[in-house]
Amino acid sequence: MGAAGTIGFGIIGLGMIAEFHTRAIAEMAGCCFAAGFDAVPGRADSFCAANGGKAYSSLDAFLADPDIDIVTVATPSALHLDSAIAAIRAGKHLIVEKPLEITVERCDRIIAEAAAHKVKLGTVFPSRYFKSSRAVKQAIDEGRLGKIVLADAHVKWYRDQEYYDSRKSRGTLEADGGGALMSQGIHAVDLLQWFMGNVTEVFSRSATLAHKRIEVEDTVAAVLQFANGAMGTIEATTCAYPGFLKKIEICGSKGSIIMEEENITAWQFDEERPEDEEIRRLYQKKPDSPIAGGASDPSAIDYRNHRYLFEAFVDAVQNDRPFEIDGQEGRKSVEIVEGIYRSARSGKPQALPF
Repeated sequence: MGAAGTIGFGIIGLGMIAEFHTRAIAEMAGCCFAAGFDAVPGRADSFCAANGGKAYSSLDAFLADPDIDIVTVATPSALHLDSAIAAIRAGKHLIVEKPLEITVERCDRIIAEAAAHKVKLGTVFPSRYFKSSRAVKQAIDEGRLGKIVLADAHVKWYRDQEYYDSRKSRGTLEADGGGALMSQGIHAVDLLQWFMGNVTEVFSRSATLAHKRIEVEDTVAAVLQFANGAMGTIEATTCAYPGFLKKIEICGSKGSIIMEEENITAWQFDEERPEDEEIRRLYQKKPDSPIAGGASDPSAIDYRNHRYLFEAFVDAVQNDRPFEIDGQEGRKSVEIVEGIYRSARSGKPQALPF
């Protein structure tokens, strides 16, 4: 336990995402932001001066801090592996931002280390903690949609050229592992597979259509075959001005649901229940709602769902119970994305080994 009996959080990688983490931690009972580490000289000092916590420029010293119980990793995606393994070997429970890593092989190395050192491992997919997402998952699991025939994810976001030019490593395969799908669309990939179950085959096309000086795709479209027999699609782009809320559409023989970010814009079943009208009222899209959810501004993400995820992880640690978005869950979206990228390169369908 951290100082004064609290659960102490330490953060590796003190950029924009780390700001979401500190805001979430500040609202959690019995928890505190204990310390931050960043390899960029001076960044830890300035971040911790603004957000509290002890500043470290040495990873070893940071991981030796006894006030840190849980480490969150908020570095660029391809730096997750080294940070995660160092934290695990220091005996820290670990939460890793999406994607868990940029390849399944690297994900598996993190998962194996966590199992060997008996620490909890979680992946950050806050969309699963929308109350509306929980309602959708329950409806699907209860069979209310009948035979599901189509399940689609649309991520039509916008990033200007400055977004990619502002960081040398951004838009590179080495740092990001991919573009619109791996870096932005993966939240929708995770949500779609959580709702629908395993994907058995993918066929895709990808391209860089509207941005310059990047190695990764800014547009991708894929057709999916699910193990339950349904078909589906994933579309992801960072070229769709001005940016639109990510959308999930699930259509079946007895009902259909459409989500736009946290909003439910369609909730229709051939057999209505008394609670359906209340669900439509609670989660309807407000006409004057601004575009949010990172559709056009990566800083416009609601940190509260990070808080709910962190609270669930703390509960898993304190009560030694499984965390629902563990490493195995985190790798599933990476496996789908890898399959989509293989298909785009080869021009052929790719079977997935789920």
